[in-house]
Formats: sequence, C-alpha cells, structure tokens
Amino acid sequence: MYAGEGTRLENHNMTNTQDPHAGQPVLTTGPKLETANAAIIMIHGRGASAQSILSLYEEFALDKVAALAPQAANSTWYPYSFLSPIEANQPYLDSALKKIDTIVTDLLSRGLPSNRIALLGFSQGACLTSEYIARHPRHYGAAMILTGGVIGPPGTPRNYTGSLANTPIFIGTSDPDPHVPFERVTETRDVLTKLGGKVDLRHYPGMPHTINEEEIGICRDLLSNMIG
Repeated sequence: MYAGEGTRLENHNMTNTQDPHAGQPVLTTGPKLETANAAIIMIHGRGASAQSILSLYEEFALDKVAALAPQAANSTWYPYSFLSPIEANQPYLDSALKKIDTIVTDLLSRGLPSNRIALLGFSQGACLTSEYIARHPRHYGAAMILTGGVIGPPGTPRNYTGSLANTPIFIGTSDPDPHVPFERVTETRDVLTKLGGKVDLRHYPGMPHTINEEEIGICRDLLSNMIG
C-alpha cells in the first residue's frame, strides 16, 4: 500500500513544464474545511497515490480533522533519489514543494491558524514534508515524517532560517532502510531541532520500508493533541 523513496521510475512520462504538479488534483476526506477544527496534509510516496495515503486517515479516527492529499504527476514527486543533486530533480522538486505551499497558503487564507495544520508524509512524501517545513518554518500543529529526511546530497548546506516555534515533530524510520540512510534521518532531526521543532525520533531495527502500528498510534496522538 505504501510505496517508497528509492528507485527512479522509468517511463514516468511527466509533463515537460516548469510546474508539472500544478494541475494535479488534491483529494479530500473527513469533514468539510468549513466545519473542521483542523486539517492534515498527507503526502504519498513514490509510485503511490493520494488515495493510498488517505487510507491512513481511517486509522486516526478523528472526525474533526479534514484531510487533504495532493496527487503527484504520474505518482512521482521527483525522478531521482532525494540524495541526488537538487538540480537533478528539478523542476519536479520545486513544483512539489510549491504544491504543498499552495495548500498551506489556502488553508491559512480560510482562517485556519498554522497550529491547526499538520503535515504527514511517507518516504518520498516524508522527504517533502521535511524539506517543506525546513524551508517554511512556522508553528504547525504537528509534522509526521515517516521514513524520510531533508533533501539533497551529503554536505548540502542547511542554511534554513525562521522558527518552527516548538512544533511537535515525529520522525519514524526503519533501520537500516534501503532508501533512507539513518544518518540523514538524524541530520534531519538536528536540522529541525535547530529550527525550534520539538522532535521525537524513533527507529525500528529490521522493519521493512513501511509504516507500523506504533507510528500510526503516535501520529494519532499528535493529531488528538492538536485539536485539544
């Protein structure tokens, strides 16, 4: 059900534009935004779909939280590994981050405060979640990074500015993971902590590239705390 960060998808047939994800749909479930107390943006992994990541929403059993899940063009947010040079994944990476920012900006414009907006991503979606909140720090309701990390090759400067203002952040990962080195996960923890995030990192030795029940429970608790 949950597809991963790793291998590049061949024959991806992405639209050759500067913003390939712009026209892709955003699926929703749960209450309408007008009646919801909070919202969660759910970002799928490589080769998966908005519908597949939305299936996690049922596990949370929170009827006051609206869920939104953007769909990547041809199910891939960017073509190469998140450890590749950033320019190699353009324009897809910038387009993916812009897609998330468009959703966040729309929620804010509707009067939903940032501390009632949560982000969750798995694998490639977790990498986007990490990079997005690092580039756009504010007091989010929660961020849930499920096997992923900030984007770029080893040694990438992490000159992010701003504050996450004690945003609760959960990072869960398999260890070892075939696509996400554990040292990148710990680097991500350090980057987000330096930005003022309150980070809980947990690693699961021998776990496949997936999401386990403990991680789902932790995410559920973070969302419950967000809505009080």
